[in-house]
Amino acid sequence: MSQALFLTDRRRLLAGLAAAPLLTAFSAPTPVIGRVLAMSDLHSAYERTGQLLAALAAEVAAHKVPHVIAVDGDVFEHGNVAAVRSNGEIDWAFLAALPKIAPTVVNIGNHDTDLTTDLAEVVARLRGLGVTVVSNIVDARTGAPYAPAQADLPLGKRTLRVVGIATNSINTYVAASRPTLQIPVPGEWARANLAPALAGADLVMVMSHAGVAPDREILPLLPDGTLMVGGHNHLQFQHRQGASLYVHTGSWSNAYTAVPLRAAGPGDAVSVPVALDGPVAPALADLIPTVLPRSLTDDERAILGTSPAALSLGDTGRAVAAAMARAAGADAGFIGHTTLGTGLPAGPVSRYAFDAVVRFEGKLMVAEIPRARLATFLVRANQDRPMPLADRNGDFLYGEQVSVPTGDTVRIATTDWNATNQGEYFGAKDLAFREVEGLRLKTVAAKGLLG
Repeated sequence: MSQALFLTDRRRLLAGLAAAPLLTAFSAPTPVIGRVLAMSDLHSAYERTGQLLAALAAEVAAHKVPHVIAVDGDVFEHGNVAAVRSNGEIDWAFLAALPKIAPTVVNIGNHDTDLTTDLAEVVARLRGLGVTVVSNIVDARTGAPYAPAQADLPLGKRTLRVVGIATNSINTYVAASRPTLQIPVPGEWARANLAPALAGADLVMVMSHAGVAPDREILPLLPDGTLMVGGHNHLQFQHRQGASLYVHTGSWSNAYTAVPLRAAGPGDAVSVPVALDGPVAPALADLIPTVLPRSLTDDERAILGTSPAALSLGDTGRAVAAAMARAAGADAGFIGHTTLGTGLPAGPVSRYAFDAVVRFEGKLMVAEIPRARLATFLVRANQDRPMPLADRNGDFLYGEQVSVPTGDTVRIATTDWNATNQGEYFGAKDLAFREVEGLRLKTVAAKGLLG
């Protein structure tokens, strides 16, 4: 090698070494300036409410940056008899404790009038606890919004602009509240209002309880660097869009999502499970074991059976779908994802605990379809798995095939709710369902899960 060539290569090496720290500095993530602890669809899940509260307090104590707690709708659950009979005493104690941990914002969901049917009273009580409320729902009696659609929350020296969007699926709200609610179509509302609502914002978080399908219309409207929290579909996933992040956080207090915020937008989020046997927050440690015994009847405490192992929500759904198929003499069964609340726990299962697994009663329905269509329905089902956002349709079915059909026609079983709303769940409108006399969902599901 010539001397000149050696010196040229040496200069290039030294220049590269000198530049390396600069490259590292430019590629290193910027500091975390705050964190959001996000959750949705809690549904009065008292088996984990105390553990969730303790976990949130521990998160804030362990990370010395400003925090915001974000609850994206459906705090309450009318299917929980203890919640109804106690007027949500545990839920309200949980909500009262949150602002003492960190600034807290609630976006109104479709179940937040389950226990108090006048949404104005719910909003007023939340505000009285120091909770910020956002919503784009309008009071049909006055024409005024129940709460501002946007609010600014302190985040240390920065400010987090929050915008709340509701689902306009009016039949999912408790019947008594529906006449008082005017709810815009989410995508239309966002196209008309999102840009002015975010004008001049520092950091941005959009909270949508509209569901995945409407959210896909909203996502392209977000300024880069937005955190968008989704709910309503009881899903758990993350989706990156440039510097923005779209998260669904799970349901039934089974998990929450911790999102670090940086100057350019949200960092990588972490979904944190909430253990049944985890520590219980002192604020609820005595209240929950006091409220539950006085709120439940002997029949609701009765043990229906014993589960040999805990099942995930998805595996529970597929087990129920299989039980429906076998009971109805069908080749495959399908059950709506939000007909289920939480996964089947291990050990003895009381009627009260079972009602948190299978939330709603229903009729069993069957239909005959061409065999090729079964494969289409199964591909669309079971969206608890990782999959592209474009393939998610929001309202989905847990499905399970229990036999291999040999003919050109197969039989499928589902509930009357899914049969009535088949366009949303099956993506079809021509399925001719008929009722199976004498079969009800809860009885079939209990036998299938617990024997």
